Amino acid sequence: MFSKKIGIDLGTANSVVYVVGKGVVLSEPTVVAVTTDDNKVVAVGNEAKEMLGRVPDSIRVYRPMREGVIADYTVTEAMLRFFINKACGKSRLVKPDVMISTPAEVSSVESRAVLDAALSAGARRAYLIPEPLAAAVGAGLPVDQPSGSMIVNLGGGTTEVAIISLGGIVVKGSARCAGRKIDEAIAMHIRRKYNLLIGDSTAEEVKMKIGSATLISPEKKIEVNGRDFIAGLPRTVEITSAEITEAIQPPLRQIIIAVKKVLEQTPPELSSDVIDKGVVLSGGTAMLKNLDKFITVSIGVPAHVVEEPMFCVVRGIGVVLENLEVFQKSVIKR
Repeated sequence: MFSKKIGIDLGTANSVVYVVGKGVVLSEPTVVAVTTDDNKVVAVGNEAKEMLGRVPDSIRVYRPMREGVIADYTVTEAMLRFFINKACGKSRLVKPDVMISTPAEVSSVESRAVLDAALSAGARRAYLIPEPLAAAVGAGLPVDQPSGSMIVNLGGGTTEVAIISLGGIVVKGSARCAGRKIDEAIAMHIRRKYNLLIGDSTAEEVKMKIGSATLISPEKKIEVNGRDFIAGLPRTVEITSAEITEAIQPPLRQIIIAVKKVLEQTPPELSSDVIDKGVVLSGGTAMLKNLDKFITVSIGVPAHVVEEPMFCVVRGIGVVLENLEVFQKSVIKR
């Protein structure tokens, strides 16, 4: 009864930690810095992200999660330990119960890897919950009712789409395309048009400041610094929002394809519920300007973004942790 309950939204780009009774206690990039010779963790989160592109050969900075699943088990375990220690403190009498969100289409092997990593990192009991279900709960949708709710959770590595009814996922789909692919599309456009190489952080900054899924008026501009691909020297160019809108259309179209596939598989009764309620967008990438308008026009069903989309999944995990008996059929326990 004295054990803390911790929810972790372990994302490709960002990780958010929630403690039952306290709320969101941590939100940091899913980035780790390790030494190249003995794979020892040097920094995690914001501290590690600041090192990106600025480290010597003896240190490697990277993201241990790829498309929502563990790419490096040892480093992910160290990262989970860092999050748990920050949430609970290193000195604790009772190990916490930890629930982690995973993509809906994750394999049993990948699920086991996340559970093992959580237990090794100091969890007393470890639970997994599908990301779309957690997002739907966090968005306040009536998931326990015999009525269809459609959630599109746009993260850093994957876009998770699901129709939820009676506390479970009826139809699901995903696209290995989300925030990171949009950043890559921006970097590729700047490289092709201006022969300018930019880093991941710069591409993300451009997306956040002038990125939009549809054309905006008046047009916005931003100066971008990078390295000239031909001369090899530092250079600055001016980019417009119209260019960025055009550059990010391919990844946005992949997201629309995933949404349409799920709608095509949805039973007619639940389809009518979706038309009545609309499509709910959550996740950090949902904050892309005019994405809701773009999806509404593309699928013909109203789409809207939840309040604080970045914390939607982890808030849902918190609710599920407090009501485990209601959701026990939807979670995996270890």
